[in-house]
Amino acid sequence: MTLPSPVPAAAVPAVRVRGARRTFAAELAPVRALRGVDLDVAPGEFVALMGPSGCGKSTLLNVVAGLDTVDDGTVEVAGERIDGRDEDDLARFRRRHVGVVFQFFNLLDGVSALDNIVLPAMLHGLRRRAAESRARDLLDLLGLGDRAGQVPAVLSGGQRQRLALARARAHEPALRLADEPTGALDSEGGLEVLELFRRLHADGQTIVMVTHAAEVAAGAQRVVRMRDGRVVPEPAAVPVPAAGWAAASPDPGGAR
Repeated sequence: MTLPSPVPAAAVPAVRVRGARRTFAAELAPVRALRGVDLDVAPGEFVALMGPSGCGKSTLLNVVAGLDTVDDGTVEVAGERIDGRDEDDLARFRRRHVGVVFQFFNLLDGVSALDNIVLPAMLHGLRRRAAESRARDLLDLLGLGDRAGQVPAVLSGGQRQRLALARARAHEPALRLADEPTGALDSEGGLEVLELFRRLHADGQTIVMVTHAAEVAAGAQRVVRMRDGRVVPEPAAVPVPAAGWAAASPDPGGAR
């Protein structure tokens, strides 16, 4: 019997969402955050999710991260279904596959920059010595090597976001998700963090980033726009006549 050839890793989408629906209870009326969303992200792709406040982009990011669940539809990350799992299983999934960066950093305020990376790395299975080595390498890579002993409160906004990025890289996740990572920063800090994401993408990292800023989205490989809980279809390309644009232009010497 001939066995089927294995599917190449590159053929498996990094993210595949189909028919995702999510409704939240509210005092006046239910909020339909996602209304049948489809999304594909290829391995190594850098995608920006854009749209007005309340359009569902952060909810979509959360269900891909396993921080929330869909009411209906399917969510796959690296070919693995995550919809319908319980919280413990989703936490294990995130530790294996996903690094999440938040707008307000979500750092451990009472411990050093080094231990902000070491502790999550140990949760991912590294021994203390290996986790410290990994943490120092990441701090050096992101220009924070001289801040290893400092607590987050004394760091600038840009430095704290770089530390959050370092922590999210501690276990080399297959997928990196970012929710408004420049939203709490000034323009200089925002550009600094965006440049770090570009470097990650150049190294082959798959990134999905929520942003409301056009200048941040411009750094992504592809922009996906959302409105009212749905992905807005991209406009169809306008076909160019076979003879080129010149054929469609009026002849300057012709009749007026």
